[in-house]
Amino acid sequence: MPEKKTIERARKDKREGKSASTQAGEFVREEIEHIREGKHGARSTKQAIAIGLSQARRAGVDLPPPKKGEASEKTRKSAERAYARGHGAPAKRKPSAKRSRAIEHALQREGKSAASHASLSKQAKTAARRRTAAERSGAAKQAARTKGPKERHEAAVKAVRTKGHEGRVRAARKAARTRAAHAHG
Repeated sequence: MPEKKTIERARKDKREGKSASTQAGEFVREEIEHIREGKHGARSTKQAIAIGLSQARRAGVDLPPPKKGEASEKTRKSAERAYARGHGAPAKRKPSAKRSRAIEHALQREGKSAASHASLSKQAKTAARRRTAAERSGAAKQAARTKGPKERHEAAVKAVRTKGHEGRVRAARKAARTRAAHAHG
């Protein structure tokens, strides 16, 4: 069951016009936090993400299940069921307490490294490699459109900082001036 604050954050994303995958990202973030807190583990980063996406679909996020050929039949069916649950379809039967407990115990036996920074970075890179340059560019442009001026500024400062530009010191000074101006204003 997702936490109240996660559902709230996803709703806020929807109000701001952000994509379904961004809304679902809130649920994935929660799963990663759970693993880091030691509530349970995951066999892989992919599994942790899959759990988050399933919870997002069940919570009513408009994230359609993968199309034929994009994922295994088993995964597709599972995603379809989760999506249907989140969009008003009644449950076929009451969840089995024994089964829920078994799943919980199985996840508790798994490792915690699936939520490490290295694992998440590796997963992000392999996912990005599967997309074309045009798709990546389009996603970046869409992200820029849904960011406000403050977020755009933060993203620009971060880009300068992480790319190792000469303007790093200049950007840091400008950011400090901006923060100081906001603090006094």
